[in-house]
Amino acid sequence: MKAQNVYLLNQTRIMTISKLTVGIFFLTTSLGSFAAGGGNATDDDLQLNTITTAVPFMSITPDSRAGGMGDAGTALSASANSVYWNTSMLSFSESTSEISLSYTPWLRQLTNDIHLSYLSGYYKLNDQHTIGGSLRFFSLGEITFTDEDANYIREDKPSEFEFTGAYAFRTSERTSVGVNGKFAYSNLTGGLPVQGVMTKPGVAGAADISFTFFNDDAKIAGKDGVYTFAATINNIGNKIAYSSVAESGARDFLPMNLKIGNSFRADLDAHNSLLFSLDLQKLLVPTPPFEDYDSNGDYVMMSGRSTNVGVISGMLQSFYDAPGTVETDPVTGQYLKNADGTYQIKSGSKFLEELSEINIGFGMEYWYNKVFAVRGGFFFEDAQKGARQYFNAGVGFKYNKFLIDISYLAALRRQNPLANTLRFTLGMTLGDDGAASSSDTKPE
Repeated sequence: MKAQNVYLLNQTRIMTISKLTVGIFFLTTSLGSFAAGGGNATDDDLQLNTITTAVPFMSITPDSRAGGMGDAGTALSASANSVYWNTSMLSFSESTSEISLSYTPWLRQLTNDIHLSYLSGYYKLNDQHTIGGSLRFFSLGEITFTDEDANYIREDKPSEFEFTGAYAFRTSERTSVGVNGKFAYSNLTGGLPVQGVMTKPGVAGAADISFTFFNDDAKIAGKDGVYTFAATINNIGNKIAYSSVAESGARDFLPMNLKIGNSFRADLDAHNSLLFSLDLQKLLVPTPPFEDYDSNGDYVMMSGRSTNVGVISGMLQSFYDAPGTVETDPVTGQYLKNADGTYQIKSGSKFLEELSEINIGFGMEYWYNKVFAVRGGFFFEDAQKGARQYFNAGVGFKYNKFLIDISYLAALRRQNPLANTLRFTLGMTLGDDGAASSSDTKPE
């Protein structure tokens, strides 16, 4: 089936650290309550202000394990898919090497030829050094291009791909760092002119950095287990232009993203284990300012900051540039100004909006005898920032060196492109489990 004119851009061994990181989620929740209680703003006061980026396919969850756990994969145990989630975790892998292939249908309720495919793998050189790589391919299917008068031009198959090289270095018995280098290519228009402007593929170079700490002496609720803390910054790279006009002006940011992950695996007995995983995620991209027409009919920026900044400036600005909510006169509906000519911002709304940009992923995973797994999770994004809210469920099977994972996404909002979609991942270990490392404990 053809998609007609579809455009898809649209961590006792350091116990103090463990206690602090386990409590990140509760701290975030408390801050949100403080912001709402300390000012006049509430969630209902926030306006729709979604942050958009170029090449969003770079941030789509590719695998079915994390895809069945609310996309909370940053602190999960090492696998070939750690190249996407957290390369530093590869230092603690139990196998010498592994390869994995994942397939994700896209907009399956509308078409059958849009999909994301992901091939990844790693190899442990020794107990300290691990290398890996991945190839991500996103096909937008067959699209019919027409002109402004709906006249047929041609058919094309736009696509995007990303190649990643990965390296992990074990810095101590309990810590590791990782770095990725990426090349991304996005061909959305096939070189056709758009509104008289010649277009071209977008090209980007990017990097990921990651860190992992784990404590194998952790105990929660009387259960011994393994606690893992991980942090990553993904897709640090140049802004993308799809035309020569954009090259000389404003260009689009990559989906630069900060992820902080925590997980705890409770060993219930010799055959049963239960894992809990929590991820906090935030785009390191400037928030669009609030702009509207003033009383003179001029279109002006009333609150916030310009997004036409450099990459590093944009990453830093993303932590404090939320525009909040401009106050209006309850009678006339006109925007209110301060004595200095600036617009009045509802108390607490800026901070509340910054907190609303933090996405939360939570997942659980039960393993029986390291052969069969059942998973579930929930992902939450604020309604004013994209409204991705969904439940996940999944299963996993392991036989000798082979793994198969299947996940299903049940969206709370119908517009999710993965609603009612099954995802599949096949994996195979290529070395003996436990042969690659002298450590008896591994993060989960």
